[in-house]
Amino acid sequence: AFSLLYSVMPFSLEIDQSFIAALLTVIGYSLNDTVVVFDRVREQFSKFGTGDSIQATINTSINATFSRTINTSLTTLFVVLVMFVFGSEAIRGFLFALLVGIVVGTYSSIFIASSIVVDTSKKKINQ
Repeated sequence: AFSLLYSVMPFSLEIDQSFIAALLTVIGYSLNDTVVVFDRVREQFSKFGTGDSIQATINTSINATFSRTINTSLTTLFVVLVMFVFGSEAIRGFLFALLVGIVVGTYSSIFIASSIVVDTSKKKINQ
């Protein structure tokens, strides 16, 4: 997003220390959310055993944590968006990186991480 919008945005989109800080913050945010989802997967496996398929167990776990994930992401997104609109010019690049990162991090923790687990578990079962 930074590379594509570099000449379009009216504020600085340089990759500097604030960009690296935003990137590390978003990675931590996404990892934390992924750990919450996978902890619920672990609870589902221990609670119900392996009677259900892996897909059904992961789907149940995502459904259980979906509202928490969306509420947390939207709350954080709203605060960062308000700071982006009304904040100083000096931190707009940092806040833009956080805005993009929160959306991508939430998407990846819900949809990508669990899909990778299902795909890799299928390969182990088939081998």
